[in-house]
Amino acid sequence: MNLLGDLERAFATTLYPNRIAISIGLLILALIVGVAGRRRGWFAAARRHPGRSAAAIAVTLAICLPGAWYLGSPLFIRTSLDEPALIAVASPASRATPDPASAGPAPSGPEESHPPSQSPVLEPPRAGTFKGADEFHFGRGTATLIETAPGAWTVRFDAFSVRNGPDLYVYLSPNAAGYSAGAIELGKLRATDGTFSMDLPAGSDASVGASVVVWCKQFAVQFAVAELAGAG
Repeated sequence: MNLLGDLERAFATTLYPNRIAISIGLLILALIVGVAGRRRGWFAAARRHPGRSAAAIAVTLAICLPGAWYLGSPLFIRTSLDEPALIAVASPASRATPDPASAGPAPSGPEESHPPSQSPVLEPPRAGTFKGADEFHFGRGTATLIETAPGAWTVRFDAFSVRNGPDLYVYLSPNAAGYSAGAIELGKLRATDGTFSMDLPAGSDASVGASVVVWCKQFAVQFAVAELAGAG
């Protein structure tokens, strides 16, 4: 299992729910370390060797800041996308049947009559409501699996919002509880908020889909899942 993913899950399930108490404890610890450092002369030693102190601080920042930005910036960065509704493909029942009385006289002669063309029969949409993996990884809105044309599928996100994170991808999973082996990847999550669509790869077997999952691929962490109606 990914070590950073394990640490992230530990933070989300243990540290984040107790964040206020932990923040107070860290503040008290910082004060204790500051007092101890003053009494032991750490600050005076740093002032006597300003070059070494500055180099140590610079190396520490060069190592820590990029990683802290990569992991922490998604907490503050949000993206929004609002697309118009999908154009529905007409079903056979929605097509009007010509009225023989208004169609005029039938043509004479040996020409064959052809039945009116009918639009293809598509599978009915299946929808589910997003829920977060835990208190930290929130998820809201709905996901709807729609067959837009024979064999062509898309997932529609409506009133969607999720905790941002690094390397977030969307999957159609055969497991109603979330990501699992055999999940179909739709691509990188297009936005953290809004209403938009993401297409399944051509030839995908959408009938096995039991849930739509927002998954951090790099750290193997689930952020949100929407169980589709009729799953399982």
